[in-house]
Amino acid sequence: MVLQGTIEKKSIQNMPGAVFPGKIYLVTTPLEADRAVAYLKTCRLLGIDSETRPAFSRGQMFKVALLQVATNEHCYLFRLNLTGLTLSIISLLESSEVTKVGLSLRDDFLMLHKRAPFTQRACIDLQDYVRGFGIEEKSLQKIYGILFGQKISKSQRLTNWEAEQLTESQQLYAATDAWACLNIYQRLQELRKNDCLS
Repeated sequence: MVLQGTIEKKSIQNMPGAVFPGKIYLVTTPLEADRAVAYLKTCRLLGIDSETRPAFSRGQMFKVALLQVATNEHCYLFRLNLTGLTLSIISLLESSEVTKVGLSLRDDFLMLHKRAPFTQRACIDLQDYVRGFGIEEKSLQKIYGILFGQKISKSQRLTNWEAEQLTESQQLYAATDAWACLNIYQRLQELRKNDCLS
């Protein structure tokens, strides 16, 4: 199986939607963060992503509001605007025992470092990783479309991630992004293991 290197945006528009199928947990206190991290540290592989409230005025900037961390069955939405970047979350990001997979992680960590200093370890950036499989695209939507023939919705991207209550649509969007990163990595590992790539 040879993977296509690129895909047209219009090809993705007609694909069926991909949605995180598991359970979503909102993490709004440091104690909840500690409990979530205790579970996540038992996993060997996680998908991660982050969301920041969009700025529409010149010179306006916001800190990362949400950190999404997904397994195949669960996704934890850490509301950093409420909890801050706690020591337990930092310990997960710094753990060399748990592999974290994301897209454009350089940007995510650049923003997260504005909340607290830490040294991320065991991280895989899909933008670099997919090149080894002949995929030239850099967007999550296009990479997912190539591998699964499904569309990742981007409709909630510019919503307020610091809102008092996150809508169900926001939660599902956020969880799907982190889970999709995990899904992409696992699919590529599976193809390589089964020698489906030539």
